[in-house]
Amino acid sequence: MERDEILLDCEERMEKAASFLADQLKGLRTGRATPGLVDSIRVDYYGSPTPLKQLANISVPEPQQIVIRPFDAQAVGEIVKAIQSSDVGLAPNNDGKLIRLNIPALSTERRKQLASRVKEFAEEARVSIRNIRRDANKHADQGQKSKLFSEDERDDIKDEVQKLTKKYEASVNAATAAKEKDIMDE
Repeated sequence: MERDEILLDCEERMEKAASFLADQLKGLRTGRATPGLVDSIRVDYYGSPTPLKQLANISVPEPQQIVIRPFDAQAVGEIVKAIQSSDVGLAPNNDGKLIRLNIPALSTERRKQLASRVKEFAEEARVSIRNIRRDANKHADQGQKSKLFSEDERDDIKDEVQKLTKKYEASVNAATAAKEKDIMDE
């Protein structure tokens, strides 16, 4: 691999790890209703698992309520089943045409559990970023061994990879701190 390929691959993969964390955090419940809580729930729709956001309009008319309006009224039952079997922990109210999810206030104990989940997600993201750094450094070493670039160029690549690592770890830490604050301050 050439220098630019190594750095580009490294940055793309680190960006994916950070955005995966952001998606995970979006799905974590705080005391407020957000469509992100149910967006990615998979519904068995005519035999294929389909994200809820592709089957229904999801809105938040009140701070403590999510309303799901399926595009196909026959999918209401499947959507209710998917919500009940998911780990969201909400009980759907179904009137045949739309589904309401009431978001109860979080207890202090539940807030602490959610905060620890946030820390677990963040640690997984940091481990992933470090693994990507290790792979990029390995490619740099292989390039130097196969005489694609000199030791100085290899060291420059490793320095760039370390800068990327710090940048993405800082973004993971910032996202984690913001989500923890959001959970604990409700």
